[in-house]
Amino acid sequence: MTSRVEHKAGRTVEVDWAGKTLRIVDPVTGDSSTAYLFVAVLPFSRYAFVEPTLDMAQNSWLRAHVAMYEWFGGSTPRLVCDNLKTGVIAHPREGEVVLNDAYRGLAEHYSAAVLPGRVRKPKDKPSAENTVWHATMALAGAMRDHQFGSLDELRTAIRAWLVEYNSRPFQKRDGSRLSVFEGEEKPLLIALPPVAYEVMDWVYGRRVQANSHVAYARNWYSVPYAYVGSTVDLRIGANTLEIWHKNTRLCTHRLLPASASNKYSTNGADLPGKTMWKPWDRKRCEQWANRIGPDCATVIGKLFAMERLDEQAVDPALAVLRLSKRYSAQRLENACSLALQSVASPRYAHIGPILESGQDIAGEIPDDAGDHGADGGDDGAGWVRGGDYYANMGR
Repeated sequence: MTSRVEHKAGRTVEVDWAGKTLRIVDPVTGDSSTAYLFVAVLPFSRYAFVEPTLDMAQNSWLRAHVAMYEWFGGSTPRLVCDNLKTGVIAHPREGEVVLNDAYRGLAEHYSAAVLPGRVRKPKDKPSAENTVWHATMALAGAMRDHQFGSLDELRTAIRAWLVEYNSRPFQKRDGSRLSVFEGEEKPLLIALPPVAYEVMDWVYGRRVQANSHVAYARNWYSVPYAYVGSTVDLRIGANTLEIWHKNTRLCTHRLLPASASNKYSTNGADLPGKTMWKPWDRKRCEQWANRIGPDCATVIGKLFAMERLDEQAVDPALAVLRLSKRYSAQRLENACSLALQSVASPRYAHIGPILESGQDIAGEIPDDAGDHGADGGDDGAGWVRGGDYYANMGR
């Protein structure tokens, strides 16, 4: 036997994924995709909310909650959900419930406590599951003869349908979902925070380099110097990047633009007090090349001349310059000299094989290097690949 659950206004919201899906058809390509439905209900008023998503992944789950709270105009102290991995990691019969960190963070942002339904106890959230079924069937019927070309188009249609659905008169009680919500429940909701919860992406296991920076999306972000060599996790939002180490946030950076490459975001306090470290740029690369020799300087100059932005040439230039550490400055200078004889703008792909095969030690390119490259012959001397090969690579 079961008894009717009496709900209190403004106390609980129940959430779940609907079992039914809708289709989105691209008007240009004709490709179709599945739209999943996140459903939420305030059990006292039975006021409903539906949000379409393209998947049921964690970030879609979180963003649907943000949209739900905006729709309700407030939050409740209790958030009752299913035992989904997007929200609940473990729910043992005995012991503590283990929540997903991101889901706990969202709940705390909206002053809510997550209360998962007991495993295999669907009656813990009867309003949601009943409303999920009722709302899903009603929505499917309303959308049956419509075709949607995008998620935004479907979302707009669902919003309009929700207004009509929530305004329908109750059959067994006075008023409607909307009238009960606005008259009795909405005034009791917790006020929304000034800023909506920001859904963040996590990148795990990034090592802090010797320069006290960690790489993300072709750019570099500083980390307190004490963590050099440590493994950190990155929490990326729309405009910020946070660096975490063992559940402790070390620092926050403003996210560099997606168009940026080899840029550095450096907090001065992260570096040792007397450090003179500077990010790599054209000037530093050219200074290093000049110390190696004039032909190396010519190669590096050509690399920068080939690119529209200096930043695009930094990595190719460093790839060449670091060969001096593997072999020697003199051998790199000799290899650059040889490469310049056959290639207009030598790169690592030209210079590396010269050093690896010892051609720089021989000191010259054999006259028949091109023939060896053409017919595959090799008498143990000369270039590993013909001069024509290297010349073509530089075009």
